[in-house]
Amino acid sequence: MLSPHEFATLLLVKDAPTQVDMAREELDALLERQLVQLERLASGDEQWRVTETGDSALRAIKRFS
Repeated sequence: MLSPHEFATLLLVKDAPTQVDMAREELDALLERQLVQLERLASGDEQWRVTETGDSALRAIKRFS
């Protein structure tokens, strides 16, 4: 089960990945659960993105809310 902070971070990664603070503690938990991954952009920068598993989790949670 995701904490409210983890859920909010997952939504932020989905909707505004450039706004995510790379040092957020919640990202470690989401990464461990394979809900997000760190993607290297062509520019050399890194950006978080929601995985297929993370997207499925978001859809499931939204369905019950």
